[in-house]
Amino acid sequence: MKWIQVIDPLNNIALSVLVAAVPIIFIFWALIIKKMRGYQASLIAIVIATVIAILVYGMPIKLAVLSIGHGALYGLFPICWLVVMSVFLFNLTVKSGQFEIIKHFMASITSDRRLQALLIAFSFGSFLEGTAGFGAPVAITAAMLVGLGFNPLYASGICLIANTAPVAFGSIGIPITVASQVSGIPELPISQMVGRTLPILSIMLPFYLVMIIAGFKKAREIWPAVLVSGVSFAFLQWFSSNYLGPSLPDVIAGLGSIVCLMVFLRFWKPKAVWRFANEPAPTFDASITYTSGQMLRAWSPFIVLTIMVIAWGMQPIKDVLNSIGMFQFEFPGLHNAIQGQDGAVLSKLFKVNYLSAAGTAILIADLVAIPLIGLTYREGAKVFGATLNQLKFPILTIAAVLGFAYILNDSGITLTLAAVLANTGFMFPFFAPVLGWLGVFITGSDTSANALFSKLQYATATSIGVDPVVTVAANISGGVVGKMISPQSIAVAAAAGNLVGQESELFRFTVKHSFFMLLLICLIVLAQAYLLKWTIPVYEMLGTTKTTISLDASRGYVYLLGLAVLLVTLASTIVMLVKKKPQTPNLVS
Repeated sequence: MKWIQVIDPLNNIALSVLVAAVPIIFIFWALIIKKMRGYQASLIAIVIATVIAILVYGMPIKLAVLSIGHGALYGLFPICWLVVMSVFLFNLTVKSGQFEIIKHFMASITSDRRLQALLIAFSFGSFLEGTAGFGAPVAITAAMLVGLGFNPLYASGICLIANTAPVAFGSIGIPITVASQVSGIPELPISQMVGRTLPILSIMLPFYLVMIIAGFKKAREIWPAVLVSGVSFAFLQWFSSNYLGPSLPDVIAGLGSIVCLMVFLRFWKPKAVWRFANEPAPTFDASITYTSGQMLRAWSPFIVLTIMVIAWGMQPIKDVLNSIGMFQFEFPGLHNAIQGQDGAVLSKLFKVNYLSAAGTAILIADLVAIPLIGLTYREGAKVFGATLNQLKFPILTIAAVLGFAYILNDSGITLTLAAVLANTGFMFPFFAPVLGWLGVFITGSDTSANALFSKLQYATATSIGVDPVVTVAANISGGVVGKMISPQSIAVAAAAGNLVGQESELFRFTVKHSFFMLLLICLIVLAQAYLLKWTIPVYEMLGTTKTTISLDASRGYVYLLGLAVLLVTLASTIVMLVKKKPQTPNLVS
């Protein structure tokens, strides 16, 4: 016997909404007022949501428990699987000392503070967001800028603001993966919709950052470099998000804009080098030089990562890997046990694509990178253990937030809230980014905000006749500008910039910029919903039947063979170049 979801369990929509809002209000209170840890707030919120689902909505206890378990399991795989492998790769580069070479390389390109901010905070921060995420980009880039001699407040503040452009595609596209899973819209159209919104912000962001640092007049002095940085980043972000999917826009746009700006600076220099007044002496030692082999070796983990993720995104390779190593099962007791208001039965399948998952591609990159950067596999195992220990609370938080999101969705609580939000009618697309902005402000994560609100965005848009991909993508795009004022992000940036105890000052530095960018995104989304409908991608919902062109499986095996040859060639080149000249002593003690 199927349980049927209800939207107005108390037969009074106002009372039903008040009750349905309790779990979300608790999240606001717990994180903002009580300042609980994310996992603590999520676990308590699960209990509150479960009680409401059972006592008010009449959801059977068994279905409520299974729904939470389904969400938590999805949080562990593929999400945590990917996050752990991404952070593991970054930690390997730090442990080996190769990351010091990367920092040195970034700092040696120019001594102008405005251009350093573009290269490190904007472009390199985007690259790190694409591979590591979870606060690492802000922490690393802020520490780098402070080490170069930046004012700590400006270093931390501009890194928070610069981190807006890449957040939607962070950690190999996890925010979009979650939005897809929760809303039922495939990943690619969400990626395309976000990739048709954020590049507008990306074009203006470099000039905006420089203006914050040095003022409008000084920003105009380097407008050619600002234009190269912003346009190259925006174009690559648009292209990769629309044609390659959500996994690589940050990596490609970040690296691409670095390369474009570096090439441009070989032919153009600002008339005067700008630096902060009374700034401390930089810790960067320009006398240290590295060979091309050492540079290639330092960057090799990220080169291998990019190659692997691109390869894993090719359909022939996916087909081969899925034919070898994938299984799926009907979630016991939950599959086809809930009937929605539209009469459709909710399918609850769990797919374990352990070979074709992006996290597996990154694991292989990790294993290839370990000897390339001079570590032993024993040392790599220790780094992996330290990474798991580092991420134990984020893992618990992700699992808890996904469990919370699933119980809200399966019980019908989000449908109740959506029914009220739909009353904004024509203007709902304008307010859709605000919901994502609030979610990221509360949780500190665009991924978590999408887990909480993507279904609500979908249901509300559908009820007012707007294509739901617009509002689901708006939840992601609005969330990115909430990141800079999230208490968790502020704490990370303050620690990296030696501003512990001055968090309120850093918050005041960023909050006005967050509001301004949010307003811009709200206007863009409103225009996309009604005036620029040609920007909306055509798609089919997950689970629908569509005709596909069958691919010759042999092509996938050929691609895999070519990938192996490419990796062996890269490894051989690095070994030969590194042995050619003696290495510079490691900068890390």
